[in-house]
Amino acid sequence: MKLEQITNQPFVTTDRFDLRPLRRSDAGLVEFYTKDERVARMTPAIPHPMPAGATEAMIARALSPEREQDIWAIDGVKSGLSEVLGLLSLDRLSKNQSELSYWVAPAFWNKGVASEVTAGLLAANPLQNETIFAAVFQDNPASARVLTNCGFAYIGDAEAFCVARNATVATWTYLKTFQING
Repeated sequence: MKLEQITNQPFVTTDRFDLRPLRRSDAGLVEFYTKDERVARMTPAIPHPMPAGATEAMIARALSPEREQDIWAIDGVKSGLSEVLGLLSLDRLSKNQSELSYWVAPAFWNKGVASEVTAGLLAANPLQNETIFAAVFQDNPASARVLTNCGFAYIGDAEAFCVARNATVATWTYLKTFQING
């Protein structure tokens, strides 16, 4: 049996959920949720249908010490839910800037999951970012509310290519700044 690689990625806890580094054993649930077209259509990078091996490749990238993206599983076990409810990530843009992305499985929509874990990640600011950007598709106002409720400021409109839609989609872009001491 092959041991999982340990990453230097911190755990983040909220009242109901834990944000933890991905594990290879998460592949089944991640693949199950991302095969849902409703999830794929609200993200730029998740294809629909999901090709074989794509989930395992993403997890392998997340476990790499040379990764440029930290991905956390939204773990609901302490609330009696699944060990994966969705994913949340920070893509490193520069030394002090990242881009936040997240998705939550449809079974857990409208239950405050995205708001709670986003607020928890921002409070922890594990990469010590001065700036975190986020963008959501304009046909996803629920995700826009998550960002504004977590202190992000709207900074403008843009476009992003959505693999699942095979189309360029209008986005709203948001910014959150932090005062870093030291």
